[in-house]
Amino acid sequence: MASLCKEYGIKKAVVRHEAEAKAVEEFFDYILVLTGVADIIPANAVYAVNSLDVISKFPSGAKVEIKVDSGMHRNGIGADEIEEAFKMCAWHGLHVKGVFTHHRSADELSCEWYIQEDNFKRIKEIALHAAKSYGQAKPSFHSQNSAALFRARECMHDMVRVGIAAYGCLENNDALFTHHLEPVLSLYASRVATRVLQKGQKVGYGGMFEADKQIKISTYDVGYADGLLRLASNRYTTVDGYKILGKISMDSVSINSDEESICIFNNALEYAKSCDTISYEILVGMGAYIKRIII
Repeated sequence: MASLCKEYGIKKAVVRHEAEAKAVEEFFDYILVLTGVADIIPANAVYAVNSLDVISKFPSGAKVEIKVDSGMHRNGIGADEIEEAFKMCAWHGLHVKGVFTHHRSADELSCEWYIQEDNFKRIKEIALHAAKSYGQAKPSFHSQNSAALFRARECMHDMVRVGIAAYGCLENNDALFTHHLEPVLSLYASRVATRVLQKGQKVGYGGMFEADKQIKISTYDVGYADGLLRLASNRYTTVDGYKILGKISMDSVSINSDEESICIFNNALEYAKSCDTISYEILVGMGAYIKRIII
């Protein structure tokens, strides 16, 4: 995905921690790292300040972005701490490159998105004044994740953090405006072994599935260790109409097919429904060692 982003001219990325930043550093000019502190910071890395007490831990000259809590109450300093944050950054020789926040309910039909946007407008005013007071360049501002971007119908700040939408799996409330997106990821599995199950025989742990007639089944080489959530056991039907039979194992799954290769799902949204979860959990759970093929 990082390679594709570079191909399409995207120059900024947001990652979780330093290890992820190092993995994609060749693809982006600007990488915002959301957690952690590094002693030696790469030239294209910018670290998030999630609380005042972390500011003194950065080496002088480090580039940072200040996370401000606009209503989610998860990470970030309070609006009343913004001036102190700029003061401390200046004292410790840090360069404030941006100020940002995060929405908690942009995908839901409620007034909270509007409240947080109004809060962020006030945050911007305070931050601009503080930056000028403490000798910092004008910072960039951003608040929009995928849900907030499509909720707003326009880019309201200097950048947007497109996450799940890049994978075509936006899950906004049906009443909210959204562009039609196509899922980009399909999960395929290869056949390991095939057998005939006789009527009355059971398959897998606990014998959850019992054949009511003679059927041909095969095991395929994906399981819950690969991100195929166990919650889909004995209830999910694949793209081609095959069914998961019994409990999903750690490294394999039983399906009523003898095809050499089958598509488990081509839409994480649909698979997520069978597990009573969201597409985010499905996509981030895909094993890192599963071969990726760009078509």
